[in-house]
Amino acid sequence: MSEKIQLSDHFTYKKLLRFTFPTIVMMIFTSIYGVVDGIFVSNFAGKTAFAAINIVIPYTMLFGTLGIMVGTGGTALISMTLGTGDHKRANYIFSQLVYGSILAGIFCTILGIALLRPASILMGAEGAMIDLCVDYGLYTLPAMTAFILQNEFQSFCSAAEKPGLGLGLTVAAGITNILLDALFVGLFHWGLTGAALATALSQCVGGLVPLIYFSRPNPTPLRLCRPKWEAMVFVRTCTNGSSELMSNISLSIVSILYNLQLMNLVGEDGVAAYGVIMYVNFIFIAVFLGYSIGAAPVVGYHYGAGNHSELKNLLRKGLTIIGVLSVTLTAVAIALSGPLCGIFVGYDASLFDMTKWAFILYSASFLFCGFNIFGSSFFTALNNGLISALISFLRTMIFQTACVLILPIFWELDGVWVSIIVAELLALVLTVICFIKNKDRYHYA
Repeated sequence: MSEKIQLSDHFTYKKLLRFTFPTIVMMIFTSIYGVVDGIFVSNFAGKTAFAAINIVIPYTMLFGTLGIMVGTGGTALISMTLGTGDHKRANYIFSQLVYGSILAGIFCTILGIALLRPASILMGAEGAMIDLCVDYGLYTLPAMTAFILQNEFQSFCSAAEKPGLGLGLTVAAGITNILLDALFVGLFHWGLTGAALATALSQCVGGLVPLIYFSRPNPTPLRLCRPKWEAMVFVRTCTNGSSELMSNISLSIVSILYNLQLMNLVGEDGVAAYGVIMYVNFIFIAVFLGYSIGAAPVVGYHYGAGNHSELKNLLRKGLTIIGVLSVTLTAVAIALSGPLCGIFVGYDASLFDMTKWAFILYSASFLFCGFNIFGSSFFTALNNGLISALISFLRTMIFQTACVLILPIFWELDGVWVSIIVAELLALVLTVICFIKNKDRYHYA
């Protein structure tokens, strides 16, 4: 049996990869079972329903980002508190964040349903797509509390020194989604409604099961208890996690802009092509996200413990790992562009050709985005939400928005696809500057 890895350990490449591997697999699996919805809807319900699901998903994700913010920001705070040796306070913080998120999830469900139809129209839905967007939202939004918790526990499990638990929960949720997609969409032919039901039920598995686990005695440092409600816990968590919040909100807004541009340029085929790219892109980005999320509690712990030599070690090894992954994933994405796109739209030759070419162009962004994701996550782990948010906000909201609005003027459709490459390159320059300017403050270089 392999030795248990603790946050306080010195991390070699092998130990760092062992510790982050479950989170990487967890994020990949999360992406894959999200992709299943798209595959079933596209092949069994057609490209109009597929375009509709890609219009409404950014809207539902806007609410789900709350869990990502609390999970990443809260994990940084909990890990730092564990690093100081105050386990009791770490549990107070953990419990306050979980219970507070449940209340926020209920509010998000009510607000999301109330604004669903006008939001769908605003995001570019037309004709029959409007009702399809509303149907999808009406079945997924009631599970928003569970979705928020699922996003949180993906990070909290690493802080609890149980990244394998997070992986197991994600696998269970993913298998649930895949099986229900096959049943509801493939066998019963319920179309978009069936895909929405499958997603909602799988989110309940991913969010409610860990809630039960941490409410009972368990072998981890974390357990739900009666919290001491402190406003500053929410403030510090939201500040720490604001980068992840802004990143995901910005991505949702940018996705809406992409869809509007593509509707104007080539109609629903363009939206469908972009939808394929987003689904496939999530799988590759998940590797960077998984490593960054998995390593963050380690960084936060050693920052809290004042162990500067280990911070240097973690940064150096992290950048090396991200560099290798960047080159590898870019090559794999280009090589597999045909088969991956064919899974979604192989039934339509012209749509397939457009999608494949778009994804080949888009894949070049993998050379740069991993460093930006890791940099933002590293500063979150250092409890510097301001710098982390700056990287994420400029990377997604400013750079991508500007590129997707400006580049199509010169290159039309190709301008849409290369926007991400230019935006990530600009963000990389910013990330490097942030690392250099703060090296003396945090002693990681």
